[in-house]
Amino acid sequence: MSKEIKIRLQLVTKEYDLYKQKSDKIKALFRLSQKKVPHFWALKGITLEVPAGETVGLVGINGSGKSTLSNIIAGIIPHTSGVMEINGETSIIAIGAGLKGQLTGMENIRLKCLMTGMTNKQIDELMPEIIEFADLGDFIDQPVKNYSSGMKSRLGFAVAVHQNPDILIIDEALSVGDDTFYQKCIDRIQLFKDQGKTILFVSHSLGQIEKICDKVVWMHYGELREYGETKEVVKNYKEFTKWFKGLSAKEKKDYQNDYKKQQKEFSKEKLPAIAKEQGLGKEALAEPAIGKMSNLTKVMLVLGLFALLLFGGTHLSGRSLTSVIKNPASLFQSSMAPVQEAETLEKFIEHK
Repeated sequence: MSKEIKIRLQLVTKEYDLYKQKSDKIKALFRLSQKKVPHFWALKGITLEVPAGETVGLVGINGSGKSTLSNIIAGIIPHTSGVMEINGETSIIAIGAGLKGQLTGMENIRLKCLMTGMTNKQIDELMPEIIEFADLGDFIDQPVKNYSSGMKSRLGFAVAVHQNPDILIIDEALSVGDDTFYQKCIDRIQLFKDQGKTILFVSHSLGQIEKICDKVVWMHYGELREYGETKEVVKNYKEFTKWFKGLSAKEKKDYQNDYKKQQKEFSKEKLPAIAKEQGLGKEALAEPAIGKMSNLTKVMLVLGLFALLLFGGTHLSGRSLTSVIKNPASLFQSSMAPVQEAETLEKFIEHK
């Protein structure tokens, strides 16, 4: 009997616009062409299926797209194109993710639980368990901005595992903290596995990956290089890292620059060929309902702003819309009238 697929991705991509200044983002709203804006593809067509009850590790060197992929699956950021199907409630654990620095640990617990749809009564019943699991002592009543990275991780982990999600995503949350809390987390993850829950585990620690995961995804500069049994993928990844570490500083830099260049030069035009290679249909090339602003939307936005200014100015001037349309300059003349009257009155007083 085949297992239910909890996570299904087909040619999922993520594109970022590399603006140099914040003002460039505003200018881009009114620019019909995006050719002059440099782009970076953090994901270049990821196809992946994760069955229910499996624990899948994500490995890869820095900048490979692990956190981007986990954040997309968790629903934190939207994907640019491709098909994504998530069957179940997700909860992500990352160092400080979703925690508000100005609020205390106790207030953050309530806030995060309310955001998942829990009632205050349910939170009150669950609060003692979460506080005990986090084991922060008196710091639970202190602002989170005063927490160490380990304390933030403990609080985030405690809240997430007590929400009882169908899909648990752990992004480097076990890389900090002491051995006692680490073992507590491992025990809870094992309990989730025994309950048949699906877990996505992002880590640089191959020891943790080998201990926890059934399968492993090897991400490499926005691409899925390998997906399979833990033993085989970890073996191949170790061989790669050994080879990479053996390179000179210049060779490492050239290797990284080459792949980053490929991520900048990637485009959607390459996706049909990838779809054909993977045996996927045209439906895999779809784009999400909420994506980048189209040129038509930009034109409508400009027309809307123009209409708002026109009607607003007409109303303030006290003139009819017809007269303003016939003589647009009258709108500006009307707006200058109070200023001119004030100047005339000031001159009259000085003369007297």
